[in-house]
Amino acid sequence: MFAQIIRGKVSDPTAVRPVVDRWMAELGPTAKGWLGSTSGITDGNEVFVLVRFESEEAAQANSDRTEQGVWWADMETLFDGQPTFQDSNDVQVDTSGDPDAAGFVQVMTGQVTDPDRAKQLMAEQPDMRTLRPDILGSVSVGHEDGKWTMVIYFTSEAEAREGEAKEMPPEALKAMEEMQALSVGQPEFLDLKSPWLDSPK
Repeated sequence: MFAQIIRGKVSDPTAVRPVVDRWMAELGPTAKGWLGSTSGITDGNEVFVLVRFESEEAAQANSDRTEQGVWWADMETLFDGQPTFQDSNDVQVDTSGDPDAAGFVQVMTGQVTDPDRAKQLMAEQPDMRTLRPDILGSVSVGHEDGKWTMVIYFTSEAEAREGEAKEMPPEALKAMEEMQALSVGQPEFLDLKSPWLDSPK
């Protein structure tokens, strides 16, 4: 699986969704290998977009389409300055529910000194479905130099905040402590309170 992450500030957040909708209506149905997109705008007017494709080749084929270039030319004008892009073939998807039904999405970004150990710790996490039914799934993306992005899908922001206050199992707390020891600086959080969740029809 291949993922591309796009981030950038906008002055007029209301102008973004119509352009995204146009892609979904006009380009999405013919974008071969497109698996889905998660996007939204934070309270600070930062746009976050996660697009998933079956492969890097499929993503490149979409980028090479003339109509994609025309669409992006319109989208690009909405940003204040140049948006940033991150491409990755290191993508893990976990679905304990239906992420497309999420009412709230939280994006976490950070960096670790030992990416392999961090992945092992994540894989060894206890099943949280009983403790955290508000979590519908997640997408984890690895980048160079131990940097990472995690997109977590929740039923709602209220239930997510309630879930955060729950006591964690001892093994989960131990894993979190080790993850913190591996972390470089503090993670960044982006809240998408009205997420746009799109996938092939």
